[in-house]
Amino acid sequence: MEEKEHKVVTEFLELMTKINFFTRLKPENRIDNSFSVTLKVSSYNELQLMISDLLKASIMVLQDNGTDINAMTLVEIAFQLLPQDEMGLLDDLHKIHLKA
Repeated sequence: MEEKEHKVVTEFLELMTKINFFTRLKPENRIDNSFSVTLKVSSYNELQLMISDLLKASIMVLQDNGTDINAMTLVEIAFQLLPQDEMGLLDDLHKIHLKA
């Protein structure tokens, strides 16, 4: 019986490899088993609107205690989407603007 189960699992794994399933999550860090997901946007403006909508939805969820939505998950997604490196560039550009 155990040999039959092993064969089924082996065939299943071979099928997964051939069909190319499980492609959305990309291994990020093997130490803590984290993954990354690609999110396509057309511009920084669209990204900003997405972050803003996530934060607005979080506020609405926090105001309505009867929902089953986890506001912390929405806030965490918004935080991860923030373009932190680009914000430093904006500060540098602003300093240049002030000197002009």
